[in-house]
Order: sequence, then C-alpha cells, then structure tokens
Amino acid sequence: MPSIRTFKIFLAVVKHRSFAAAGKEIGLTAAAVGLQMRALEEDLNLVLFDRGSRSVVLNTAGRNIVDKIEDLVLRYGALVDAGDSDELSGTIVMGALVSALMGSFADALWNLKQQHPRLEVKLFAGMSSDFAERVEQGELDAAVVTQSPRPLSSTLVWTPLYTEPMVLIVPRRPHFAMPAEPMAILQQSPFIRFDRKTWTGHLVKDVLSQGNIDVVDGMELNSIEAIIEIVRQGFGVSIVPQLANVHWTRDRALQVIPLPGIDVKRCVGLLERVQHTRMRVTGAIKDYFDAHKDKKQDGAVRKPKR
Repeated sequence: MPSIRTFKIFLAVVKHRSFAAAGKEIGLTAAAVGLQMRALEEDLNLVLFDRGSRSVVLNTAGRNIVDKIEDLVLRYGALVDAGDSDELSGTIVMGALVSALMGSFADALWNLKQQHPRLEVKLFAGMSSDFAERVEQGELDAAVVTQSPRPLSSTLVWTPLYTEPMVLIVPRRPHFAMPAEPMAILQQSPFIRFDRKTWTGHLVKDVLSQGNIDVVDGMELNSIEAIIEIVRQGFGVSIVPQLANVHWTRDRALQVIPLPGIDVKRCVGLLERVQHTRMRVTGAIKDYFDAHKDKKQDGAVRKPKR
C-alpha cells in the first residue's frame, strides 16, 4: 500500500511536472522519484503520467486522483498536528506583491517567524495575475494578491486582509508647471500610469473613470516602486495605492493627495486553494490580520501646497 511519503512525492511531481524538480524539493534523485511513481502506479493499477523525454504530464487518470490524494495528505497532516504543539514548522511556498512586502504583509511574516522559528517561508515576488495560475496549479501554497477584477476558479478562495486607498502622488519639486487643484494636476501633468493590463491597473482606470478624468499619459510601468521613484524625481504624477505601513508623510520628495469624490480602494488578500496541506499556516496569517484590522495607517494624507 502506498505511504503518505509516496503521496507527497506524487503531489511534488504534479506541482513541478518533472521528476528532477520534484526530487530537488524533497531530497531524492530523479531516478528515485521515477521508481516511486512506478510503484504507485502498480499499487493503484493505473497509469498516471504521460512521460516525455524532459517532462511528465498527468493523464486523465492522474488528474482524477489529485484531489483525493491532496485530501489524504491534508487529513494526515491534521492528525499529526492534533497530537503536536501549536508550533508551525516545515516549508510554505508563497507569492507576494513587492508592494505588499513594503507594507503590512512584511509585519505579518515577521510576527509569524518570531512565533514559529521552525517554519520556513519561501517567497516569490511577482504580479497578482501570474500568482493566480501558480496557486491553482499547486506551484505555490498561497499568494498575497490584489482582488481579481474577474471571477476566480472554483478551486481557489481569496480572503481579504487589508485595504489601501488609491491616491494621487505628486513631486514636491516637479520639472513641469503643476496646478494646485488635484483634478487639474491629473489633467495637465505628465501621468505615470500603472500597467493597465494588471489588476492594480484596472483600479487606476476605475479612479479615472469615476472622476471622468482625461490624463496626459507620459509613461506606463508595471512596478509601483518604480512609479513612486519617478514621481519623486519630478518627472510626473501618478495614482497608486497608499501602501500600508509606508511612511508617506516623512517623504521629503513626495506629496500624497486625496482625490475629492473618489472612493476606490485596493483590496489585498490571501489567495489559496480550497484545500491544501499548509492551511494551518495560511490560517495563522489570516488570524494576524484579523487581530490587527483596526490598526491605523501611518501618517495623515497631506494636501498640496498652493
């Protein structure tokens, strides 16, 4: 009968689509992983993979048992945890927006590591839309992403963690003539736009649409951090989420301006599969944000000087 370890190796192969990559994760050679999968197929009397020279792909029979094996591994983990302490251990593989790591999520990770020193967190930085596919495929256990503008797969669940208002940022020393009023600033100044194909880019479009604002596009980037730096240097203005825990009011090169009549927020949350083996860890992350949901954002928003 297959062991829990064999089932875990099977899930690693499903995640990486390669015996070699799966073996690297769990400490076995590609040949050893291949032997384990052959033994699993013999025990189940099923062929689970279509094997190629460089990759292995689940066939229909293999896809049909993934959920069942994930459930078995999950139930076994819960059984072990029931007799263990409250300490979390092992490895969780997560994705996160760089802007989230600049804000509240960094505090959550620090708190988690302080309480559970045996827990290892592997982090990958990237874009929300890219993470959704990687979480669904099992390549990542979870990801911190913005709320999707489109319906998610039924195999995924997104839990809101915190919100960030969308605000106008302007340089204190612009290289262009900048009006005093926020709407005039947006209409007349070079606009540094967040990539409109991204989930946060959709929010920028919502702000402009809600305010019926036409902008003079000067540049389009897919990095909030790069946009902030370009604005700091005086080359344009932008609309970005007001990142939680970033000391906006202490920035000597940047002003943050609320937009009158605009109420668009970026919701940041935890994306995970409905069932997975690291649910205790993702649960701890969600508990942290529940406990800190009333924490105020650092610094008040300032209006521009006239």
